[in-house]
Amino acid sequence: MRSQAMFFKARAGDRLADRQLQANLGKAKSRFVEGRAQAVADYDAAPGADFEALRDAASAIRDRVLANLDVWLETFEDKARARGAEVLYARDGAEICRLVVDIARRHGVTKAAKSKSMLSEEAGLNEALAAAGIEPVETDLGEYILQINDNEPPSHIIAPVFHKSKEEVAELFARTHHTPKKDDIAGMAREAREVLREHFMSAEMGISGANFLIAETGSAVLVTNEGNGRMVTTLPKVHVVVTGIEKLVPTLEDFSTLMRLLPRSATGQRISNYVSVLTGVKGEDDLDGPEHLYVILVDNGRASLVGTEFEPMLRCIRCGACMNHCPVYQSVGGHAYGWVYPGPMGSVLTPLYTGIENALDLPHASTLCNQCGVVCPVKIPLPELLRKLREKQVELKLRPWRERFALRLWGWVASRPALYGFAARTAVRYLSRLAGGADRIRALRAAPEWTAGRDLAAPEGRTFRELYAERVRHEGRTKR
Repeated sequence: MRSQAMFFKARAGDRLADRQLQANLGKAKSRFVEGRAQAVADYDAAPGADFEALRDAASAIRDRVLANLDVWLETFEDKARARGAEVLYARDGAEICRLVVDIARRHGVTKAAKSKSMLSEEAGLNEALAAAGIEPVETDLGEYILQINDNEPPSHIIAPVFHKSKEEVAELFARTHHTPKKDDIAGMAREAREVLREHFMSAEMGISGANFLIAETGSAVLVTNEGNGRMVTTLPKVHVVVTGIEKLVPTLEDFSTLMRLLPRSATGQRISNYVSVLTGVKGEDDLDGPEHLYVILVDNGRASLVGTEFEPMLRCIRCGACMNHCPVYQSVGGHAYGWVYPGPMGSVLTPLYTGIENALDLPHASTLCNQCGVVCPVKIPLPELLRKLREKQVELKLRPWRERFALRLWGWVASRPALYGFAARTAVRYLSRLAGGADRIRALRAAPEWTAGRDLAAPEGRTFRELYAERVRHEGRTKR
């Protein structure tokens, strides 16, 4: 997928002006947030359960893998090959495409059924397959909708059509399938199943990603809410798994720990509808499964992060919680970010994978409110990583000189308390005149701990909102 991240500001402006998109985002944005909150509360209500301790354990598992990534890769490779799989490595998207096309040609494949895979989006795999005369068919319902809509890119990593309304999908189905327009979701889903069933039965190759790779068993794990994942991985004679090298977990027990987090963080579910642990090729006594299994382990910029200050980003388990809670994503949707990964995770990953000079605006596409960091199941410090990317842009002189000069000037003033206080008081007086007088600013005063001379943190344990609400309540009682 070609990156359009350099045009974030223009794309964001277009999305903000799109009334239909804004209406769609407004309807959908609270669904995942509320679902996660309820799932966490339910988990913590169980005897002995502690969601924060679970996050700590998951973060430690991911760090343990990254600390010895080469060892775990070798372990996985040995175990997978012992079960009949062929393990291949791809340095970048072009190599992914070359390997998959070669596999397809080797087995005489003319049609490939695909389960949702963000890495195949990174590589532009569908375009490469089509160019080689192989028909790619997306079978995840969201991805299928986007494919028949002129190969529109996804706007969310777990809900690809997050940005579309039911009415828009109904119009698309009627136009593409040449059927009467339906107005109910169940009817549209049934129509899609009828169309996709023929593809499941006729595809010679299935292509999927993997949510996790289990080193001790050589297994690939697929976590979905639709049955398409199992159809793609068991019906065709050839199954190709395309996944990142960072998806490894050491043991099945480690996987079970992460599975307590993934669905709760992503969709608010205790567990997703389908959890498939795919190990090896079809055996003599097996009723289904592929006769040939290929696992393509992809770098595409991941290895370069190991051992750096950005290594924590490789903990990511692709749950989407950060974007679900991000006020910027909620306002502009996923397409504004211009590449595969939107939201806070994309604002870090896109500059790292495609080049910081090719995504200048993304590290700034954040309020740094830390909602993303608070909800991340593996405790990735996303605001900190965004700040580091901003610092690198300044160090590399990629930001405008006026901006860099202003930052240096602010830093010089802020390091001198007396000068900073004078500047702050002067700014307040100037702003008070613009706002219509000092009395209007004094009316906002919430507590004596806050002053106009210096920015002070809220008193420990009390937020500004709490203090202000208390003052309003007190004044209301006094007037009565």
